[in-house]
Amino acid sequence: MAIKPSLPLALFLALAVLPLLLGLGYALAYSLGIIGYGAEGLTLAHWRAVLGSAYFWRTLAFSFYIALVTISLAVGVAMALAVAWPRAFRRGSLSLFIYFPLAIPAIVMAFFIFQLLSGGGLVSRLSWQAGLISGLEQFPGLVNDRWGIGIILAHFLMAAPFFTILFARLYASERAEALVLLARTLGAGPRQAAFRVVVPVLLRRVFPTIVLYGLFVMGAYEAPLLLGRQTSQMVSVLAVQKLQRFNLGDIPQAYVICLAYAAIVLTLAAWLLGRERARG
Repeated sequence: MAIKPSLPLALFLALAVLPLLLGLGYALAYSLGIIGYGAEGLTLAHWRAVLGSAYFWRTLAFSFYIALVTISLAVGVAMALAVAWPRAFRRGSLSLFIYFPLAIPAIVMAFFIFQLLSGGGLVSRLSWQAGLISGLEQFPGLVNDRWGIGIILAHFLMAAPFFTILFARLYASERAEALVLLARTLGAGPRQAAFRVVVPVLLRRVFPTIVLYGLFVMGAYEAPLLLGRQTSQMVSVLAVQKLQRFNLGDIPQAYVICLAYAAIVLTLAAWLLGRERARG
């Protein structure tokens, strides 16, 4: 018996879209004081408390900074590797090695970075043994620091292999080697052929993925929780802390933070969808 075309769509809407909409609706009702603990009717007090807080905007800016730096470094390194050695990641031992970080969960990667770069970690102890520092307290703070170096490094180690594989695959599917040969035939140098021909083609194809991965890093929880500071939190950590505190009055504010981030994600997703439709 043939499956009706509308059945898969109905299942997707029922199992994926509907729960998401119900969750957003519940969060909105809770944040407006309609339901939940201490609900006294429709109010915008929780929205004013969050949107009027300078700490919330600093948290949002810090999350954007972490995502921007992480994605910029990962895309830059991955692009350089894929363009310089386009065939190295298609087969052989290197192609297997580049997949290994993708199998590591975020919490495991965060714990690895903490054990590696903390004040009592492996690098600081090796530095002390080598005489580079006279005490472990002289080792620079690379985790739980104000600049989020540990968070950036943890997500970079997960993002760079992903984009390297993606760029290597696109390099082959877009026939970039033929474009390079054509550019060289027309008089372009190796760098000109790479940066003016290949890189723009690959970036144009991958741009939606870059934006979506940036949103993923911006909303990450495990690495910021372990490697971040209480005074420089990311938006996910702030929301969960307000949601799980003993003060039940913070729960509506947690939902406001979640809804604000969801609005950013949905806005960018709608923009990307419109951009792809305009191109298509």
